[in-house]
Amino acid sequence: MKRIPMSRRAALLALGGLLSLSAQAQDKNYPTHPLTLVVPFAAGGPTDVVARSLGASMSKTLGQPIVVENRTGAGGTLGPSFVSRAHPDGYTLLIHHNGMATAPALYKKLPYDPLKDFEYVGQVADVPMTLMGRKSLPPNDMPAFIAYARANGSKINLANAGPGAVSQLCGTLLQDALGTQFTEIPYAGTAPAMSALLGGQVDVLCDQTTQTLPQIKGGGVKLYGVTTLERIKALPDAPTLQESGLKGFEVMVWHGIYAPKGTPKAAIDRINEALRIALKDPAFATKMNELGAVIVPPAKQTPEGLHAWLQSETTKWGGMMKKAGIEPQ
Repeated sequence: MKRIPMSRRAALLALGGLLSLSAQAQDKNYPTHPLTLVVPFAAGGPTDVVARSLGASMSKTLGQPIVVENRTGAGGTLGPSFVSRAHPDGYTLLIHHNGMATAPALYKKLPYDPLKDFEYVGQVADVPMTLMGRKSLPPNDMPAFIAYARANGSKINLANAGPGAVSQLCGTLLQDALGTQFTEIPYAGTAPAMSALLGGQVDVLCDQTTQTLPQIKGGGVKLYGVTTLERIKALPDAPTLQESGLKGFEVMVWHGIYAPKGTPKAAIDRINEALRIALKDPAFATKMNELGAVIVPPAKQTPEGLHAWLQSETTKWGGMMKKAGIEPQ
């Protein structure tokens, strides 16, 4: 091995020390410029609304703006793919919903591994789903709907927002719980699916409160129940599907914050601190209440909480989609 002269060795040691001090200073001062929060869906959609409200609250703690960037396409996989390849310096983040757990079962050649290619920051909020029928559908409550569904099966048209959408997953779980099979009608998004329900072209739709509250409160649809284990503040008189007879039935749109794998722990800790403070921000809480969303408990607001939840949801929905015959594309 070639010897390094003492003068060079001393210089290298000094340089290493300076780099270490520089890194420590960076960690201490982080962040020093705006952050980017990638949303894998269109502006104005439910996840985008959550992201912009959350970013505004988190920026108060971080002292830097959080710029929301919409990277849409490929069933919500373009955004995560971009973030997984981003420089892990703490300035590029991802907000995503259940799609992080369902993508591995939906796509054969997924360009990222949700369980290996990211650092986890924490969960944000859960958005309940609502089970609704067209206004002229005969059943007037959930027990009557259960009997009607089991008697009519494939005669019932069930709308959803397309393969892999949470509305489709909710419908799959519903059919499994009822032990029957509907005729599924996929649409290119929740808006056209809701329009079809309002117009009476389909019989049933399961969709999140961020989309359904105006139609429910306006009386344009029949509400049979909510998909949480407990009743929600936004619809206090609506029974849960569990209390109506479908034991353990629970489907929610959940949101989590991620960073590229290798992002420094100091940065993750700082972002997580800002997240937890934001979830206590009255302005953010008010916005979530308007959407019918529920801020997750403290245990889920942690990197460990999000990682554990993602693992359990990946197993749950992977098995459910296989059972339903949904083949990866």
